[in-house]
Order: sequence, then C-alpha cells, then structure tokens
Amino acid sequence: MNVLRFLSGVLGNAAGLFLFLAPMVTFKRIISSRSTEQFSGVPYVMTFLNCIAFTWYGLPFVSRNNLLLSTINGIGGVIEFTYVVIFLIYAQKKERTKVMGLFALITTLFLAIAFVSLLALHGNTRKFFCGVAAALFSTIMYASPLSVMVPNGLGTGLGIAQLILYAIYCKNKSHTQNIIKDDFTEMDPEKADQAKKPDSHHP
Repeated sequence: MNVLRFLSGVLGNAAGLFLFLAPMVTFKRIISSRSTEQFSGVPYVMTFLNCIAFTWYGLPFVSRNNLLLSTINGIGGVIEFTYVVIFLIYAQKKERTKVMGLFALITTLFLAIAFVSLLALHGNTRKFFCGVAAALFSTIMYASPLSVMVPNGLGTGLGIAQLILYAIYCKNKSHTQNIIKDDFTEMDPEKADQAKKPDSHHP
C-alpha cells in the first residue's frame, strides 16, 4: 500500500512539474520581445502562494508522510518565483507596481498563517488549519485568470453594444433625413424642380 502511494505521488509530482514548466513558452516570448505585452502577472503570483502554502502543509511538523507534496510544491514555488521576477523586470511601471503590491500582500498573508499555525496551533488542529488555507489558496489560484477574462469579457460585450447602437442610430438618422427631404419637396415643389434641373449656364 505504501509503495502504491509512493508511485502515485511520483506520477503526480511529474505531472505537476510539467504544469509548472508550461508557462516557459510565454516567458521565452516575454524575454525575446523585452515586454510583457498583454500578459498578466496575477496568475503567477497566486500560483506562487499556492505552492508555498502546500509546501508548508507538507512539512513533517504540520502533516506527516507528505514529503512528496512538500517537495514538488517547493520546486514549483521556486519556478513561479522566477516567473514573477522575470515579469517584474519587463513589465511597465503600472503593471509592475500592481504585481509587486500583490506579491507583498500574499507573502504577508502566508507568513501570518505560518506563524499562527506554528505558535498557536498544535497537532490535528494545525494540520486542519493549514490544509484549509492551502485549499483556499488553490481555489484562488485557479480562479485568478478571471481577473483578466472578466474585464475583457465585459469590454467585449460593451463594445458589441456600442456597435449595435451605432448601427441603429445611423439607420434612424438616414430615415429621418429622407423624411425631411420628402417634406421639403411637398412644401415647395418649384424649388425642388429647380434643384433637379441641370445648370443651363454650363455646356
């Protein structure tokens, strides 16, 4: 049973390592162009938080027999930290400030959780507290791309609404101009006929 658990853990770690290395293509592009372009640094910061939280949870004094969990997330934390550093190097000032602020916030949050669990909690209570925190951070990590998707989705919807309103406005404006022209013709037919006749002074 322990062998099966160990093999499952090794396979899980291998899959996790590939997951952590997947953004290398993105960061190769960032380094080549020397710009973060439209990429967001938020998902990498939140993934870093997830990694350090599970690394802490897997340590022997928090939960026993979870060394593989702690190992892969420790490696993932180093990789994600590297991504964040590269992002900060090539990001514009506004984006850099936002990512640095978020990084400082999540680091402070993790340290607070670590100190509380280490100094105030013991045994299963410590394990439960750290496990809940890690699960919550994992959920936030997977939801973090929504910070980019939701504003872009709303922007797309508003853009479509503007195009629809513009089309309706142009159609109504053209219809109104035709009505005014018809009314003008009915009110003053002589001027309308003069407007239609060609200028006799020109050959």
